[in-house]
Amino acid sequence: MPLDYESWTHTRKLYDPEELGQRMKKEGTTILVVEADFIFEEVFQQAKDLGFLGVCRSSLNHVDLDAATRHDVLVVNTPWRNARAVAELAVALMLSLARRVPRLDSYVKEGYWQDPVEGYISYRGIELQGSTLGLVGLGGVGRIVSKLGRALGMEVLAYDPYVGQLGQRKSGSLLVTLDRVLEESRFLSLHTPFSAETMGLIGERELGMMRKGAYLINTAFYGLVDEPALVKHLSSGHLAGAALDVHDAHPIPPSSPLLKLSNVILTPHIGGATVETIDRHSTMMLQDIKRYLHGAKPRHLANPKAWTGRGH
Repeated sequence: MPLDYESWTHTRKLYDPEELGQRMKKEGTTILVVEADFIFEEVFQQAKDLGFLGVCRSSLNHVDLDAATRHDVLVVNTPWRNARAVAELAVALMLSLARRVPRLDSYVKEGYWQDPVEGYISYRGIELQGSTLGLVGLGGVGRIVSKLGRALGMEVLAYDPYVGQLGQRKSGSLLVTLDRVLEESRFLSLHTPFSAETMGLIGERELGMMRKGAYLINTAFYGLVDEPALVKHLSSGHLAGAALDVHDAHPIPPSSPLLKLSNVILTPHIGGATVETIDRHSTMMLQDIKRYLHGAKPRHLANPKAWTGRGH
């Protein structure tokens, strides 16, 4: 079976769905593995030989699952392949906010460090130990952040109505209401998936409920937080700082007010950008391709109706 390898991280190209479908039709592609390309109805209409679509992500919002099922194409993803990477970045951002690491790096490199003790006096930080960490979402990433927070000596509260009952402990977190998480957390870290229910979950009301001097970390998705409200509470000093790895546009436009705030840390959507993440999703995908080629059901099948539609 011929193999073409064209990683979008090397080519820096994402295919137009129509163009991709035409190429697959011409080449008789039977197995396609992507990460970021959009796979819509037009791809499945043209790629008649396609039987297996692998997506090296957990999220499938760029794939038309219904169309894949209608065309008897199995869609396989790699759930939580970057959970550890995102969790570690969330903790790194907490530490960076607590000790103002990016700002102090510039302070030294740009020649402002003239007085040997000024940094100790003017840039005194706080320790994570003894602070309350609040988690919104206790899925694959949130569970790891909870364990890392506990290892650092933090008390961890979590809001997630899908993992247990209020008052239970899960992965070291005490399950409580969203209001209690907001009111008591010194560090609030967001880890919910994108959905109509979570869109705008942290708005003006919720930000106003957070304790004065708290920090917000968002490595989940942009629309989870009302950005104008966040800017307001950061500018007023109600919130001590925020760290964001998810944004409305990539890159962030120069007009964004976030770029002007000294108490905000911005990273270029690199939560899952580790060598280990690539190794992990590659191994997961290879194992499921082997299962498919041997007639076995893939472990991470996202549209099981396509499997039963094949007579299994």
